[in-house]
Amino acid sequence: MAFFRTSNFSDPLAAIAGDGVTLRLPQMADYPEWAALRDASREFLKPWEPIWPVDDLTRSAFRRRIRRYSEDLRTDQGYAFLVVRNVDGALVGGLTLANIRRGVAQAASLGYWMGLPFTRRGHMTAAVSAVIPFAFSTLRLHRVEAACIPTNAGSMRLLEKTGFVREGYAREYLCINGIWQDHLLYARLAGVAGS
Repeated sequence: MAFFRTSNFSDPLAAIAGDGVTLRLPQMADYPEWAALRDASREFLKPWEPIWPVDDLTRSAFRRRIRRYSEDLRTDQGYAFLVVRNVDGALVGGLTLANIRRGVAQAASLGYWMGLPFTRRGHMTAAVSAVIPFAFSTLRLHRVEAACIPTNAGSMRLLEKTGFVREGYAREYLCINGIWQDHLLYARLAGVAGS
C-alpha cells in the first residue's frame, strides 16, 4: 500500500549526490565491478551479512537482484543504491532503504555494505548522510531504522555519527552468517536533529 506516498517514480530515479560520493540505481552494466568488489570483500563482509547463496556472484543472480530492486522501487517497498566514489567513479559499496512501511508507520530499514578496499575513508558516512534527506523529503518517511551486531563497532560509530540514536536491543534479531544474532536497534526521525 502506498498510503502517504507522494513521489511517483515512473521516471528514472535521479542519482543522489553526497560528499565525495553518488548514490545511484544499480544496472546490469555494474555486474563485473560489483562481482569483483564483493568477491574481494567476501571474508570482510561475511561476519555482518546473511550467508550468500552459492550462485550469488553469478551474472544470472545479479540479473535477478536487479529485477527485485526494480520491483521494490516500482511498488515503493525499497530503494537500492550503489555507492560510487566521485573522484574516479569506482564502486565502493551499496546502500538500501528496505521494508518500507506506509500508513501510520512511514518507516524504512537502512542497510549498507562497504567493499574492503574502501573502508575507513568516510564513503559510507557520506552515503548515509546523503540518503537521509531523500528518505525524509522525497519519500516522506518519518522514521529510518537500522540494526547492527553489538560487536560491529564501525557500524555503531557510523550510525551515531549520522544522527541515529540507539533505541534498544533485539535478541536473535537477524540470521547473520548462519547464526541468529542479537542486534542493537537505532533510528533517526524526520525533523529531529541527532534523533
